[in-house]
Amino acid sequence: MCGICGIINFNQKPVETKQIKCMMQKIKHRGPDDEGTFFESNVGLGFVRLSILDLTPLGHQPMFNLAPGLSINAENYSVKEANSILSRENDGRYVIVYNGEIYNYIEIREELKSKGFRFRSSTDTEVVLNSFIEWGETCLDKFNGMWAFAIYDREKKKLFCSRDRYGVKPFYYYADNEQFIFASEIPSILSILKRRLKPNNKAIFDYLVFNRTDQTGETFFEGIKKLQHSSILAVSSQPSAISIKRWYELRSRVSLAEPFNSAEEYRELFSSSVGLRLRSDVPVGVCLSGGLDSSSIVSVLLKDYNKKDLNTFSAIYGKNESGDESEYIDEFKSKPLSMHFTSPTLDSLMEDISLFVKAQAEPVPSTSPYAQFKVMELARNNVVVTLDGQGADESLAGYHYFFGFYFKDLLKRLRLIKLLNESSSYITNHKSIYGLRTGLYFMMPKSIRTNLRLKENSYLHQDFQDKYNTGSVIANDLYGSGSLNEALLNHFEYKLEHLLKWEDRNSMHFSLEARVPFLDYRLVERTLATGSDLIIKKGTTKQLLREAMNGTLPEKIKFRRDKIGFDTPQDKWFRQKRFVLLVLDHLNSKSFKGRNIINSDKAKELLKQHYAKEKNISKDIWKWINLELWFRDFID
Repeated sequence: MCGICGIINFNQKPVETKQIKCMMQKIKHRGPDDEGTFFESNVGLGFVRLSILDLTPLGHQPMFNLAPGLSINAENYSVKEANSILSRENDGRYVIVYNGEIYNYIEIREELKSKGFRFRSSTDTEVVLNSFIEWGETCLDKFNGMWAFAIYDREKKKLFCSRDRYGVKPFYYYADNEQFIFASEIPSILSILKRRLKPNNKAIFDYLVFNRTDQTGETFFEGIKKLQHSSILAVSSQPSAISIKRWYELRSRVSLAEPFNSAEEYRELFSSSVGLRLRSDVPVGVCLSGGLDSSSIVSVLLKDYNKKDLNTFSAIYGKNESGDESEYIDEFKSKPLSMHFTSPTLDSLMEDISLFVKAQAEPVPSTSPYAQFKVMELARNNVVVTLDGQGADESLAGYHYFFGFYFKDLLKRLRLIKLLNESSSYITNHKSIYGLRTGLYFMMPKSIRTNLRLKENSYLHQDFQDKYNTGSVIANDLYGSGSLNEALLNHFEYKLEHLLKWEDRNSMHFSLEARVPFLDYRLVERTLATGSDLIIKKGTTKQLLREAMNGTLPEKIKFRRDKIGFDTPQDKWFRQKRFVLLVLDHLNSKSFKGRNIINSDKAKELLKQHYAKEKNISKDIWKWINLELWFRDFID
């Protein structure tokens, strides 16, 4: 797990060393253990390393393929001697900078050895490089893991870049007529640009209206793009050319996948996924929220892998506080765990807010990622790798609005008795009609869906609203999904990635690697191929996982039906006077009013209603503040 960056000058001028060094410094938190550079003519690559596999100097990057006749063992050399030997290997044709983990690297390495490949290290980096040399871009189909990497072919003067199936690891780029620049994080690119970038107001519109980010290849910065998940990007330096294409199509893979026929099948594959993600030469822990997903990971580690003194990390707020899940986390107190806790507060948020905004580099729509930020801060003193439950909600319909898609699906197929029974069970279980309301919302025309969201966000300036309400994949494709299974597929396409981005920024800010067992592609494809009746049943989501965890997961957690995650009591926080005064200071500022995005007077009236407990608009309040702080840090 590391940070990568690079520059190709299309004008054929040599890349300046100071530019790459500057980019590396901006992402040094991603790789505090080592760093390296590569320069050749108009190409420059930079790398910062967080050592996870093979902690010796032979894991150093940029890494070259072995030149003929060279083979060394790092155990026989000091750091200085090994680096000296590595420098003599630099006549290899290919050079890689790589961020991620390929969990099945051991099996692929053995296959490559049988084909005559030699390995200097026990890293997965060298496996990725040799796999590309042997199989070209089709090597990606063999990888089970998360990655963003760039391989430069020194002979063809061509850079090959790739991103994993679901977008766990980031890859940003900027291109104009003079150069191509890429990096693991946006601030790394910003640090060397010769011009100030403008805000991407369409991204801001979707953020404010739909609470979503990262659903397309756009970022909050005009000119900076995100390489989409499951995509490859090729750059030729002589002559200059850029091409992008998908290498993996989830829909087609799901159509070919074998659905799960039993909970036992799911249980076996899920355990395999967790086990693969234990491959590490440094300590591994779990971010434990108390929810079904992270608790399932902990339970499998204890039962299947007999993990002793496993470290877990949780955010708690006190009994009866919003976002507190301590009563479920306490179910593990009798287990052989080293349990660690943090309690985010308004005071800590106000102290950390500037650092948090800078760490994320783009606005986030609630303080839930801040809770994760504090959990990662807690974890860094005990482990280097964490496991958590991201991806389970998207594959197993964990969010309550998925009931709306399910009810819509049943109605379209005229399964009226089933619809009546499931609706009744939902109301009985959750004491709510939210699922029915969302079902009606999802059946509305897309223009009405958007207008209803705009009505909820009445604080937007009319000119801003009129100019950027040009259609959104959120209102059109995501909310327009025709069935539960289609909604799940669309969540992988348009919704999941922003959660993965927030986790990447939070973990890497504290030099941690975050792994996500529920996003093993074998598990995802078969889960999404499984019929909706095994996903939602009797008014309960994630039925397949719940049944798979029989005899493994504490019963109290297995049967819980609420959905919290790493949440915070932000509605209560934002009614405290000192925070209200902070918000008012921003709403009254010249910069805030001058952006002509949010009507300050309307926002202040809504803030007043929130303070008086007449309504809860805590998410909107946070978006106003986060957006303004982002403008000041990155645009102004």
